[in-house]
Amino acid sequence: MQIKPQTVEAVLFFNNGGVCKEMLYPEFEAVLDGMVSMPEFADQQMRVAYVLINTRLQIRAAVFFYLDFNEDGSADSGWNIPLRSLAERTGRGPDLGAGPIRLACRSQCPVSWHQMHLWDPELTQGTNHLVMLRDRVKRNQLGLLVEEDVPQAVPAERLQMVAEDTWYAADPAKQIATRRAEKLEQEQRLKAAQLIKQQRLRIASLEQQREADINRLRELAAQQQSKLQDEIAQLRHELLQKEQLSAELHSQLNAQTEGFQKTREEMSRQLRALEQNSRAEAQASRAQFDEELKIQIAAAVAEYKEQVSIRDVELAYRNELDSQLQEEIEQLQKQRDALIEHSGDRVLERLSALGVAFMAYHPGAGHLTIPLSDMARYQQNPLAYAAAKCAVSEEQYGQWVLHYQQPTCIATLTSGERCNMPLDKVDAPGRFLIGESNCCARHRSQERLRTGS
Repeated sequence: MQIKPQTVEAVLFFNNGGVCKEMLYPEFEAVLDGMVSMPEFADQQMRVAYVLINTRLQIRAAVFFYLDFNEDGSADSGWNIPLRSLAERTGRGPDLGAGPIRLACRSQCPVSWHQMHLWDPELTQGTNHLVMLRDRVKRNQLGLLVEEDVPQAVPAERLQMVAEDTWYAADPAKQIATRRAEKLEQEQRLKAAQLIKQQRLRIASLEQQREADINRLRELAAQQQSKLQDEIAQLRHELLQKEQLSAELHSQLNAQTEGFQKTREEMSRQLRALEQNSRAEAQASRAQFDEELKIQIAAAVAEYKEQVSIRDVELAYRNELDSQLQEEIEQLQKQRDALIEHSGDRVLERLSALGVAFMAYHPGAGHLTIPLSDMARYQQNPLAYAAAKCAVSEEQYGQWVLHYQQPTCIATLTSGERCNMPLDKVDAPGRFLIGESNCCARHRSQERLRTGS
């Protein structure tokens, strides 16, 4: 698609409320060159639309892309997207008043490595970015020159006189009715095609949003599970430390008990020695020593029993907390299983069980009804799937599609350019022959000579 002199290039910026700013393309180039800054967009990633407008304020092409702004309001110096090339090479979109436009967005990008820098317009009833663009351009706030529709006069030398017997129509009313019916049928077909295109774009946008939500929920569940695992590991480590401390206290208690026992035995030996000198004094001393020893032992035992009981209570609390955390982990695992249950493959199975049919259109094969069992194979290589339905090879089908879209000779001239001689279009892939159906007569004979040699 060549940009005619009457076509004007403009750039429109979107925010949550709709179009917030518009400018001509030379002004936008000044922003990209850093000559003009936009402080209102500082440190933001803006959604922008590049449009081609004809002299009747009708949009002919649109490219939806992202543009990052620095903290000072200047545009990202590394931004480099060929907007004009994308507008020329992209596919068709909805009709905004002047026929189907050229539409480039994330779900319809002719250059795959630029897809991540594009965004899909919303086509819902409340928020329709294409309608916003059409209405904003109609306001003509950019001050564009508008050209009125003037019927073109036919030169007198091109007028021809028909035969006298054809001056009067046999049935003018019937001819008018036939023309109206044909025009109405063509309008209905165009409207149906535009509606299908809009629904496909909307379905692609909703599918990407659903995938983003699923990935976000999966990441959140993984983060929560990792956090809980870390907490459980920390609690288990603390529990192990408490058990080690309790064992040390038990060992200290046993050592002190043994020490008291040895002291008692030593005292007993001393008492037996004292009995030899004074039995009465020895008995009194022994009774006093036993009483003091019992008091000390009882105090020490009570102190250590209290410490052990405190440790037992802490261990019981840790065990209860461990069981609660284990229940929370099981609940999170159930939530994760529920999320997996509602993933894309399960949704497709449910839709198939409800009788929903998956269809896709391919040239030569028509509208294909894709069974759920073939969905993975179709997603992996739609071209090969369509070629198999047409009973031809993938290479032959691909060459036929190129020929079907542009029935011209593909041979290369000595100057390096393509021949582009118009050819008769082969409507069926099975009757298409590589090297013959896509070459003119002159290059077809040369191809045969090279093949024969």
